[in-house]
Amino acid sequence: MSLSKARDLLRLAEMAASRHMGVSLAEIAEEFDADHRTAQRMTKALEDVFQNVEVNTDEDRRRRWKLRDSSLLRLKGAGLGDSELAALEMSIKRAEREGATHDVKALISLRDRLLAHMPGPHARRAEADAEAVLEAYGYASRPGPRVRAEPLVLETIAQALKGPFLLVVTYAGPKDNEPRERVLEPYGLLLGIRRYLVAREQGKTGGLQHFRLDRIGKARLGAQSFARDLDFDLLAHSARAFGSYHADAEFGDVVWRFRPAAAAAAREFVFHPQQELSDEKDGCLTVRFRAGGWLEMAWHLYAWGDQVEVLEPQELAALVAAHRRSDFPAMP
Repeated sequence: MSLSKARDLLRLAEMAASRHMGVSLAEIAEEFDADHRTAQRMTKALEDVFQNVEVNTDEDRRRRWKLRDSSLLRLKGAGLGDSELAALEMSIKRAEREGATHDVKALISLRDRLLAHMPGPHARRAEADAEAVLEAYGYASRPGPRVRAEPLVLETIAQALKGPFLLVVTYAGPKDNEPRERVLEPYGLLLGIRRYLVAREQGKTGGLQHFRLDRIGKARLGAQSFARDLDFDLLAHSARAFGSYHADAEFGDVVWRFRPAAAAAAREFVFHPQQELSDEKDGCLTVRFRAGGWLEMAWHLYAWGDQVEVLEPQELAALVAAHRRSDFPAMP
């Protein structure tokens, strides 16, 4: 079975499972722009693959195929594609513009419930893909400063990551007098104000390194693939830093205390994926997590002025002590 036919069969199974009376040949032909004979072949494939398909006849003497147990559909993983999620998001935007607050709440609830039933990696990918679609349609924008990245370099990196293939780049490191060619085993991207490629350089001992995308001059796919380290987890790796810059020597406990006036605003932030929040008796909010990257933390903390106090680490407390202003008209 080809990939396109497998997708069509899964879509047919969705239809047969979600419709109360099942699906008819006419509905199949309309959905897949197929003739009657092709629709019949698809129902035969549905019966062969899914053992719990019921075939009934409705009051108009039309045969209908109903899938009673849809648990096998979970094998699809995501269950909600980027185009479907983007359509939901655009419907929310349209309802907001039209002032249909009840519809907005209902659509947001539906979106959240669908994402909640998706495995974590699939949900994150669907959200990211949907953001890209919304941006292309003009329904979303990405404000704020960021370093330029060459589109062709990003496209080549994406192809290498999907392979996975070796990646040949021209790169100028901080200690290089001029760019030189390197052969990398790519593992993922860290996206922040600056963007980093997580990769292992062939011919070098040691662990993974971070390569700044703005220092990559050229990139092309290597002729070979490579065996990824199956124990590597990009999310766990990225969680070792507050932002995209990693400093293993700075990794450790981080504790911030927000004043009562800032507690409500701070509670809406996800400062770190493994953060712990605790409400204090005096109305303060304490945030705890483990990470490194004090400079990026200091950049963020500056925006809170004197509404946040660094309890740990002491090095970070000293870094921000002289910059806690009281005259900011708003909090982040």
